[in-house]
Amino acid sequence: MENHEKIKKLEELAKILQLYRSQNKKIIHCHGVFDLLHIGHIRHLEQSRRMGDILVVTITPDRYVDKGPHRPAFTEGLRAEAIASLTCVNYVAINQWPTAEETLRLLRPDIYVKGSEFKNTASDTTGKITREEQVIREIGASLVFTEDIVFSSSNLINRFFSNFSDEMNEYLSVFRQRYRLQEILGVLDRMASLNVLVIGDTILDEYQYCEAIGKSSKDPVLAVKYKSHDLFAGGVLAIANHVANFAKSVQLVTVLGEQNSCEEFIRSQLQPNISPYFVLRPGAPTLIKRRFVEGYSLNKLFEVYVMDDSGLSPQENGRVCDWLAGHIANYDVVIAADFGHGTIGNEMIRTLINHSKFLAVNTQANAGNRGFNTISRYPHADYVCLAEHEVRLETRNLSGPLRPIMEEMVRKMNCKRFVVTRGRKGAYASDDQGEFIAVPSFAQSVVDRVGAGDAFFSLTSLAAVQSVSIEILAFIGNAIGSLAVEILGNKKPVDKLSVQKYIAALMK
Repeated sequence: MENHEKIKKLEELAKILQLYRSQNKKIIHCHGVFDLLHIGHIRHLEQSRRMGDILVVTITPDRYVDKGPHRPAFTEGLRAEAIASLTCVNYVAINQWPTAEETLRLLRPDIYVKGSEFKNTASDTTGKITREEQVIREIGASLVFTEDIVFSSSNLINRFFSNFSDEMNEYLSVFRQRYRLQEILGVLDRMASLNVLVIGDTILDEYQYCEAIGKSSKDPVLAVKYKSHDLFAGGVLAIANHVANFAKSVQLVTVLGEQNSCEEFIRSQLQPNISPYFVLRPGAPTLIKRRFVEGYSLNKLFEVYVMDDSGLSPQENGRVCDWLAGHIANYDVVIAADFGHGTIGNEMIRTLINHSKFLAVNTQANAGNRGFNTISRYPHADYVCLAEHEVRLETRNLSGPLRPIMEEMVRKMNCKRFVVTRGRKGAYASDDQGEFIAVPSFAQSVVDRVGAGDAFFSLTSLAAVQSVSIEILAFIGNAIGSLAVEILGNKKPVDKLSVQKYIAALMK
């Protein structure tokens, strides 16, 4: 049989296997990504073939490969062709689902074979092997593990086919020598015990997708044609959702406008383990940042703020401060996401500082607050995370070295850890012990930068409360930031499994 004749659609393959079953042929099934075909794969498949009469291999499709940055290295078609070239393989198919469970039900093999590295199901953080075992019992098949040399496609790709710069590869090589994968993943796992309070400004990010059609004939105005729109839960809502994917529970405190509050939509966007405490401002709208975006390139043309940034009334502010003073001691960490739109006033800042066990703060300078919202509003925080332009705005230092600025801020705020995010340049981190580290950016594919800094701040706050080293702090932050820039706006929060897999791929 020619190699291309071995590659079948799943439905076609299921019919072929029915015929073999009628002839009492024993069917063996292997499944995987097989991104870089190596001797470990070949020996695994050859051993599998000797267990029966017909060996079928299914390939994870490109859209479901979750091996980390710049993966898969080879398309599903090329991966299927490589497997089909092996004489021990009878048929190959590209899977239709993220996992093999439905595929097993469709193909109904006699034996399902995995590599020896999957024997320890306790190390399977995805739970895939456990679910596959359940299906195997359901269809009356057997699960068998091969025993031979084990290679990692991720390790080989990182070493010989990496898309990272030489500087990045050199940094990762040094980092792998300093830290073990389980040490980094342990930081993520310990987040699951944390009870977190998140407070700050609600922002609804509305994306109006347009097509540029030219200049107005009468005025020097760009004319665009409306195509579609999206509405995302941004600001403190996005931060709460990121945190909720890692922490035990999240208490959200924020302000909505009484006019066009969008409360029903907002509640529908929150993760199940978030408990919201909404303060409704009379006569004000819920803040909307309406961005007009060129639909093909996703370049932003301009944006419109729908907001009332005058802040809470003394009565409203007092009510929230009283609530905080009575409840804040119940939380391991308090995250203040201060976008400068009126939710967090000076009295509330004093309440947060006086009552928080651990206070993490991010103050943003944006067009809506016109640069008035700087970190000096907070005389103290345990952890501070700012973008570079926000630090320079605070210190009125446009181009000087950042390290002495950060060290001065640490002393001034009596801050345990201080991180400055620098976009494509990565991040700087310093602490109250005089340590300083620079970590490069890992991002390879940028879809939208909106929300990436918020994702970085969210997860590093949960790491900072554990007193991890600043290098691990910045490493984890850059990992989640790199995943966040691949998401349009705040369409979805970054989940724990994706971060685990991303970090695992970087560490191999």
